[in-house]
Amino acid sequence: MNKKLTRQSLIETGLRLLDEVGLDGLTVRRLAAELGVQSPALYWHIRTKQELLDGMADAIVLAAGMGPPLDDEPWQDWLARRARAYRGSLSAHRDGARVVSGATSLSARAVELFEQELDGMVSRGFTPGLALRTITTLTHYVNGVVLHEQAERGGPSGVLPGPTLLAAVHETGGPLGDDGFEHGLRAFVEGTAQALAKTS
Repeated sequence: MNKKLTRQSLIETGLRLLDEVGLDGLTVRRLAAELGVQSPALYWHIRTKQELLDGMADAIVLAAGMGPPLDDEPWQDWLARRARAYRGSLSAHRDGARVVSGATSLSARAVELFEQELDGMVSRGFTPGLALRTITTLTHYVNGVVLHEQAERGGPSGVLPGPTLLAAVHETGGPLGDDGFEHGLRAFVEGTAQALAKTS
């Protein structure tokens, strides 16, 4: 390949390799080979593998479209829209949730957009603390859902499910999928509304 090396080109190639080989298969040596260079050439742009993963995580987070609610958008609609977009961005890459969950830092741009989100919530009646807890808890929820969805599945455990569990799975199709995600999201938004009412 041997195209011009930049931090951005390393991140883009890292994301492409992530989709091909997964997080466990992504190494600095493999990335260098994909770019047609020796590993030391990468360190002019990214000093460690963790710095590469942080850059990849940042790209995934920003691709979700961070930012405050629209002027006429209720915070409930914005929160649901943000959660769905974030889930979509994590799911767009193999092991995307693992990459983001393991990030140690994000870019100044991501932090700036996060600040704008907090400001938007405060303008709708949230205290700064409740706004922070709401967004971070929702982020943890989405991370957890996608981590579970992207996890390698083992074979049967040998334990037979009971009749209530069988009935529940038959009724809902199981805990994963869009319906399960939306159920949790509704519960989260309704609980946040109750918490917000207590601060008024």
